Amino acid sequence: MAKTGADLLVERLLDWGVDTIFSLPGDGINGIYESLRTHQDKIKLVLVRHEESAAFMAAGYAKFTGKLGVCLATGGPGGIHLLNGLYDAKYDGQPVLAITGSAAHDLSGTYWQQDVDLVKLYGDVAACNERVMGPEHVPIILDQAIRTALGQRTVAHISFPKDFQDWTTSDDKISAQNVEGHTKPVLVSSEVAPTQAQLQKAADVLNAGKKVAILAGRGALGARAELEQVAELLGAPVAKALLGKAVLPDNSPYTTGGLGLLGTAPSQDVMEECDTLLLVGTHFPYLEYYPKPGQARTVQIDLDATHIGLRTPVEVGLLGDSKTVLQGLLPLLQPKDDHSFLEKAQDNVKSWQELLTERGTQEATPMKPQVIPHTLSPLLDSDAIVTCDCGNNTTWAARYIQMQEAMQFSTSGLLATMGAGLPYAIAASVAHPGRQVVALVGDGGFTMLMGELATAVRYKLPIKVFIFNNQALGQIKWEQIVMEGNPEFGVDLENIDFARFAEACGATGFTIRETKDAERTIREALAHDGPVVVNCYVDKNEPAMPGKVSTSQAIEFVKALASGERDTSEIVKNVVKNQFREAIATKGKSLLDVIPGL
Repeated sequence: MAKTGADLLVERLLDWGVDTIFSLPGDGINGIYESLRTHQDKIKLVLVRHEESAAFMAAGYAKFTGKLGVCLATGGPGGIHLLNGLYDAKYDGQPVLAITGSAAHDLSGTYWQQDVDLVKLYGDVAACNERVMGPEHVPIILDQAIRTALGQRTVAHISFPKDFQDWTTSDDKISAQNVEGHTKPVLVSSEVAPTQAQLQKAADVLNAGKKVAILAGRGALGARAELEQVAELLGAPVAKALLGKAVLPDNSPYTTGGLGLLGTAPSQDVMEECDTLLLVGTHFPYLEYYPKPGQARTVQIDLDATHIGLRTPVEVGLLGDSKTVLQGLLPLLQPKDDHSFLEKAQDNVKSWQELLTERGTQEATPMKPQVIPHTLSPLLDSDAIVTCDCGNNTTWAARYIQMQEAMQFSTSGLLATMGAGLPYAIAASVAHPGRQVVALVGDGGFTMLMGELATAVRYKLPIKVFIFNNQALGQIKWEQIVMEGNPEFGVDLENIDFARFAEACGATGFTIRETKDAERTIREALAHDGPVVVNCYVDKNEPAMPGKVSTSQAIEFVKALASGERDTSEIVKNVVKNQFREAIATKGKSLLDVIPGL
């Protein structure tokens, strides 16, 4: 019996092991939906409220499973909506396949309704980007798209004309050059290792170092054991890029925590003092947080050759996956007798943790945002999955959520887009039923795609969403003040009672306004069997400052206050109170030391 183009698509996806698709329907993909209906016992369709969410969920699904994420949208506006989530996947190196519908093949380009040339539009975001030319073309081009997405860890796209979805193979004639059966699904290992000579050259650099530091990112997530062995041999503290937060648990004796604006002072101390740096699976983008050029001899491990030397001068580049490369490197490393550099970092971490505890237990009105993640963190399951949005909430999640052995964490990394936290949590819960999934989001990011709470209710996903409700686009506010030296402008948000919104969607809502209520309410929220939103009212004037404040940042801060920042008195009061302990923890790099008059 002849099969439709849509059936060929769905069955080929099944051959590749695809079991979940995130989508919102439309007339441009009705043929594919009919095939999904007839195959619903084998492949799950997750119906979303916005196509942007479908792409975010596909990216999150890839992050939390290591498998291909798939999203499906109609042509025109549906395909356009996918773009933000697809760029998120591309920039964070996640394999995602986007399938879009389009006008019938013989009406394409004639200003037909919703006829957008998505192949042209996707030219930058998708490494494989093709239009289906008929039913017989489906298996071949789908194989190529999936091979590209998996092999290059990136986005692939196929545009599927509406009429070809319903055509059968009997309506199509295969070309003489297209040998039937010449392509089929095949999964290829990503284990890649450099030569022994390259490994020895890298080992020579690391062995010669007196103060070796490691910066690990998302590419090292599968190499925890090897990373710990290297850190022990070299006496090397390990700083973590944000997407590598789960590389080592935060109680590991080797890690100093995150790096950068969201990171810790001990990590920055390590970068400023090291004479040798090992980069493992990261191209962390903030150049100012690396050792200064010429300060540290650097070895970099990465699966993508274009990342090596991208951010800082590299003496030895090792192309390959982190686990395999570290396994090859370990026998060549010489144990260091002097672990004083690591021990100093460990002492700094203790001081930093004391500072976090002090800030996370403040009895203040309005409630400090640090209270929520500080209280939440020890209550999480040991294998919890944590997502966060982009904004001030990212700072609080990055610093206060302490990773345990089997936990997973992610957010939108290089794209750093708002709106991803909730869709990521939904994808994680779909991918890992039974595991605790928690999202920490801002009121700004949550409202972008808050309709997806109804998706969580529909599929009975027991996600727990904590909203930092400061009635502002807080990250942008502090960028205006600290980075630009301007008073805040255009960042106020009208208050929404998110607990009542949750109830309206069929979820459960809680509200926290005071520190004394935080633990009790968080325990109740975590124990509830179903989707939950916790509306956390927090201080809008609490600055999410870097772990170490530069003089230039301090000067811009003063300029903003002098230019008429309306909340000057409250901001200064918070800064003085919070920076007092940081003056000790950061050794003369707090605002107290660089702002005149404080």
